[in-house]
Amino acid sequence: MGVAETLKAQMSIPVICAPLFIVSNPDLVIAQCKAGMIGSFPALNARPAEELDVWLTRIEAALDAARAADPNARIAPFAVNQIVHKSNSRLQHDIAACVKHRVPMMITSLQAPYEVVEAAKTYGGLVFHDIINARHARKAIEAGVDGLIVVCAGAGGHASTVSPFALVAEIREFWDGPIALSGAITRGEQVLAAEVMGADFAYIGTRFIATQEARALPEYKQMIIDSTSSDIVYSSLFTGVHGNYLKGSIARAGLDPDALPSADKSTMNFDSAARDKKAWKDIWGAGQGVGSIKDAPPAAEVAARMIAEYRLAQKKAAQIAARA
Repeated sequence: MGVAETLKAQMSIPVICAPLFIVSNPDLVIAQCKAGMIGSFPALNARPAEELDVWLTRIEAALDAARAADPNARIAPFAVNQIVHKSNSRLQHDIAACVKHRVPMMITSLQAPYEVVEAAKTYGGLVFHDIINARHARKAIEAGVDGLIVVCAGAGGHASTVSPFALVAEIREFWDGPIALSGAITRGEQVLAAEVMGADFAYIGTRFIATQEARALPEYKQMIIDSTSSDIVYSSLFTGVHGNYLKGSIARAGLDPDALPSADKSTMNFDSAARDKKAWKDIWGAGQGVGSIKDAPPAAEVAARMIAEYRLAQKKAAQIAARA
């Protein structure tokens, strides 16, 4: 089997849960994987750096126990996000920790992940890379990645403005490997739609911020519940790379969300981002799919709903095909 098929055989639904800076933690990842979705977290969320080993050990033990308790259950693998950027002074340490634990998948962001791919190959791990355009996709493929995460219009955090219809089709002209599609996906029928348009997986982040396990402030979760797509602001100010943020959090920080200046990549600093008022701690990322999020239940409940919606959508699609 190919990479996508091998992963899907371990999953209940083809969903990769996005690594949420500051928000993702072992509790959330374990719940996602036990529900049959690939759970993930940014390595930088484990602070200090030595805590990463603790997190990996805990996640591995929990998933091993779940598999032992029910050998027939679909317990998905997990992933760790690595920020490939000169400001990430922890990158070498965090890659080494992932190699030590033989982490099944690493999700890389920003620069072409040559060193991460080389490290993952030493033990058979997978590397999926975030991209926002075809040029970045070609660079990632050149670096030897196993999959692409196509971050389209409407995705939370760093995102492009390109339609998923356009970008997936363009990338499929030169790439037949796994694609995970990101951009305002919050429901099971949208997961199926991503597959129909040519992706192998849906990549979902914002929906899991509003869950009990997520390490987000109650005000952040409530703002997601209260917001609609018109409450999302696209700006480069906060990290130097354009991304989508909650308008209310920008106003809460004392800024005018309708009159934000621009910034460039030279302002980006991932070593200090968790403490910087202009980054994710006070300015909250979210995608345009917030309008369909109405509560913050346990992650397992979100997953169960999504799986039910996905299966219902499959049945409807089969009925449509039968009438054709």
